[in-house]
Amino acid sequence: YKAFCKPRIKVGTEWVIKGQTCEQATNAVGGIARAIYDRVFKWLIEKCNDTLIDPTLKKANFCAVLDIAGFEIFEYNGFEQISINFVNEKLQQFFNHHMFVVEQEEYVKEGIDWEMVDFGMDLAAAIIMFEKPMGIWAILEEESLFPKATDKSFEEKLKASLGKLPVFLKPQSKTDKNAHFAISHYAGIVSYNVTNWLEKNKDPVNDSVVEVFKSTSKCTLLVHLWRDHPGQPTTAPKEEGKKKKKGGGGKTVSSVYLVSLGGAHD
Repeated sequence: YKAFCKPRIKVGTEWVIKGQTCEQATNAVGGIARAIYDRVFKWLIEKCNDTLIDPTLKKANFCAVLDIAGFEIFEYNGFEQISINFVNEKLQQFFNHHMFVVEQEEYVKEGIDWEMVDFGMDLAAAIIMFEKPMGIWAILEEESLFPKATDKSFEEKLKASLGKLPVFLKPQSKTDKNAHFAISHYAGIVSYNVTNWLEKNKDPVNDSVVEVFKSTSKCTLLVHLWRDHPGQPTTAPKEEGKKKKKGGGGKTVSSVYLVSLGGAHD
């Protein structure tokens, strides 16, 4: 409880106690919960694969999981919904290309009288808007790493960079009057609210809580799941501190998620 409400942070060479607001503490609980879920999920997949590995066989067996959530249009659509909907957009394009375009190419090779139909380009405009150099993901990443960025500055940058695109629309939600913009997805128009996107994208893990897990938890699995996390040791070698500084900031949710999505397509 204390680690969530009054975590210890290091300022220079000194440790200080930082009081959290109710919202900050709640976000910290959510961040830890998501991190534990992520680590348990990966641990479970690794355990499943351990049972499939047989060094005596030439063929390697393994299991992988592609978790696809349905396209989401709710009364309130935020960071979670746009992330899920983008995945669906990408996977729909992938499906269209491989199930229809590639199949049609086979028809032509076999000499079947067939007029080629393009099923994939309907989704391209929205996907390009997300992925281009100053697209939604790039702007989100940039603003998340900028200390003075706010929801408002993020919103303004989105509208300045993407406002003239035909798939970037004014909010049309009847249930969320505070929505900031809308996107024309293949499945429909969705209005999005950017409140707390920057904080959610950082999704910081409370190091004080992790240290409690690592040093006092009686759950062997929980300690094992956080074995690669430095936690919050009260003392650290100087070279270790320098190395950490050189490494820069931590990964954002969107950057990790996009790498994972890219891997799913490969």
